[in-house]
Amino acid sequence: MSYEARIKELGLIIPEPPAPLASYLPGIQAGRLIFTSGQLPFENGRLAFVGRLGGDYTAQEGAEAARLCIMNALGVVRSLAGSLDQVEQVVKITVFVNCLAGFTEQPQVANGASKLLQEIFGESGRHSRSAVGVNALPLDAAVELEMVVMLK
Repeated sequence: MSYEARIKELGLIIPEPPAPLASYLPGIQAGRLIFTSGQLPFENGRLAFVGRLGGDYTAQEGAEAARLCIMNALGVVRSLAGSLDQVEQVVKITVFVNCLAGFTEQPQVANGASKLLQEIFGESGRHSRSAVGVNALPLDAAVELEMVVMLK
């Protein structure tokens, strides 16, 4: 089954890439690699998770924010590759978690994105990952995510 068909089967809608917030590209292709810029948890044109983990949100809610971020990142990948069927391997994701001091559940937050990638891409969705706690993100977003994929 193609990845695009799998997305439909899962009932997912990959959004068009959000407009950049400043002077940068949403993503860039370098050879067979696509690097996305940081993606925020936008849903239907609005920032769905504003605030900090460990205060405003639980790790489970953060995982949902990370899932929205990966959906937006996939929109960037699709816009550059033409189709997600062109993806050979998800290489790496980096997840930034806007959190209070002492919050240590960044890996559980990042799992929201990691699990969705594996649902869509199977073994090709298994990737390396960093999950980092930070004290602020653009627009006070709860989570920001960037990814690298390799094309066929």
